[in-house]
Amino acid sequence: MKTYMGVYQVTNTSSGKIFISTTPNLENRWLTVRMQLDMGRHPNSELQRDWNELGADSFTYQVLEEEEVTEDTDTRWELKQMKKAWLERLQPYGDRGYNKPPKE
Repeated sequence: MKTYMGVYQVTNTSSGKIFISTTPNLENRWLTVRMQLDMGRHPNSELQRDWNELGADSFTYQVLEEEEVTEDTDTRWELKQMKKAWLERLQPYGDRGYNKPPKE
């Protein structure tokens, strides 16, 4: 069975704010994120607060980029590069998103 890593986005459909993250295995990732949020244990406190206030129906999940994982894949490096590119492109900071701006 093939494994795909990638970048995903969680969107607050009420405010338009987005959260960008990566995972080494995209299969069932949304289930895992939803479970964290439903249990009040998501590491992003601002996203968690909005989820608690607005509920699951106010959020969507989307895979932005995926890549097959092979034995030669440097997963950690690849995911870091993918995330960096999407953060630069979408700028999900402040009023636009839940991510923290990169340190300069």
